[in-house]
Amino acid sequence: MVITVEIIKNENMQNRKTIEKILEQMNDKIRKLENAQWWEIFQKLIFPPVCGICGKLNNNYLCNKCNFELQKEAQLKIDTYVTEIGFQRKHFDEHIYFFRYQGLIRQQIINYKFNNEAYKYKAISNFILKNFILKDIMAFQLLNDYEVIVPVPISKKRFKERGYNQAELIAKQISKALEKRIVTNCLYKSKNIVAQSTLNKQEREENIKNVYTIKNQNILLNKKVLLVDDIYTTGSTANECCKILLKAKPNKIGVMTLAKD
Repeated sequence: MVITVEIIKNENMQNRKTIEKILEQMNDKIRKLENAQWWEIFQKLIFPPVCGICGKLNNNYLCNKCNFELQKEAQLKIDTYVTEIGFQRKHFDEHIYFFRYQGLIRQQIINYKFNNEAYKYKAISNFILKNFILKDIMAFQLLNDYEVIVPVPISKKRFKERGYNQAELIAKQISKALEKRIVTNCLYKSKNIVAQSTLNKQEREENIKNVYTIKNQNILLNKKVLLVDDIYTTGSTANECCKILLKAKPNKIGVMTLAKD
C-alpha cells in the first residue's frame, strides 16, 4: 500500500516539499511494517489468523466488514490542555483518541480487557494503524513527533490474574509501526487498587493517588513521551501517570487512548 496525495497547483513549493516528505515517511513506515509481517507466515500456517471482531478467517486479523463497521464509529480527536485560571491543570499537553466509548468498540474493549480476549489487540491496532496513523497525515504527524511510548502499567497482581497488560499490547503495535522506543521499565504501578471502572469521578481521583512510581528517569529526560492506555474516562489515571512521569523531566507528554468515555 502506497499513500499519494494531489498537490494543489497554486500551493507554494515549500509546503509541497513538506507534504511530500511526510508522505515519504509514512510510506516508509508502511513498507517496513509489511516486510516485518513475513516472519508471521509460518505461524499463520499453524494457527490460522481470524478477525478479532467476528472470528472469521482473515490474514489481517480484521475483515473488511468489521473494518467498515468500526469506520462508522471512528473519528480522530485531539483535546489540548493548557493552564488557565479557573480550570484544573492537566499534567499532559494533549489527548489523542479515535472513538467515543460506545457501540461496537465499547463491547470489543470490554471483552479485550475483562473477558480474556487478548487476541483482539491485533484487530484494534490494525484498524487504528491502517485507518489513521499510517493513512491520515495529521494523525501521523501527531504521533510520529513523540520519541518514546510508555504504556499505562498494571499491578503485578492484576497481571498475574489477567495474563497481559492491555495497554502494553496496543503500545507495542504502535511503537513497531512508527519505529519508536517502547519503555516499560520507568513507570510502575506499585499498588493493586479497586478497579477504577467501579468508581465515580471523585472516588477515582482518590483511589489512584500514590499508586504509581518511577524508575530509570534518565531514559525519559528531555524526551517527548506518549502515554498509551485503552480508555479515558475522567482522566484520573492518565493525569496521575503523567504527574509521575514529569519527575523525569521530559520535554513533552501526550496521552493516546483508543476511546474516550
